[in-house]
Amino acid sequence: MNYTHEVEQMCVVAKGPHHGPAPIPEEGLWVKAKQIGDISGLTHGVGWCAPQQGACKLTLNIKKGIVEEALVETLGCSGMTHSAAMAAEILPGKTILECLNTDLVCDAINTAMRELFLQIVYGRSQSAFSEEGLSIGAGLEDLGKGLRSQIGTMYSTNVKGVRYLEMAEGYVTKIALDENGEVCGYQFVKLGKMMEDIRHGVNPTEAYEKNIGQYGRFDNAAKYIDPREE
Repeated sequence: MNYTHEVEQMCVVAKGPHHGPAPIPEEGLWVKAKQIGDISGLTHGVGWCAPQQGACKLTLNIKKGIVEEALVETLGCSGMTHSAAMAAEILPGKTILECLNTDLVCDAINTAMRELFLQIVYGRSQSAFSEEGLSIGAGLEDLGKGLRSQIGTMYSTNVKGVRYLEMAEGYVTKIALDENGEVCGYQFVKLGKMMEDIRHGVNPTEAYEKNIGQYGRFDNAAKYIDPREE
């Protein structure tokens, strides 16, 4: 290590207190993190690309500094879905520092990784006070039935009003309108569960009808419309 002439000419002043880093909560423990291997926890975060055309929700389950589980969910950009496929292969097995300094293909995923890194190293994880943290596989609990991301998609115009297209429950097939023409409910099909039934041998028509549900005052509506056709 090289020192400047000015530093070499200085006298030594003894260092006083040395208490180390402040402890952070990790999986039910208080940890003074000094190296990457000291970091554990499950956390979520959202990132966005530079032109803000799309977003990524990233979930990581980290044990002793290593990413053991990753869930990558993207929205708004077709290319981002393919980037997510690559990122999902890249992330597990790396340390969180490696992940932070790895090109995860898409701006939004890289930004999400940055946000997660800040959360996890500051002890802001969802499992901070959970003894021994969350099991590998806990990330799947963020998904809906049939392991499908929960998405809300709504469209509206000033002249024609709102159209519900997709809710957390599933794909909206009908919107119910009351006597004033206002939305009072909707019908949906649970796509994840429907596809799960079809994979298990249920007839597609039967699977579709079996997974139709409704919300609100749907049965008593004055009118029903198809949000994609009317």
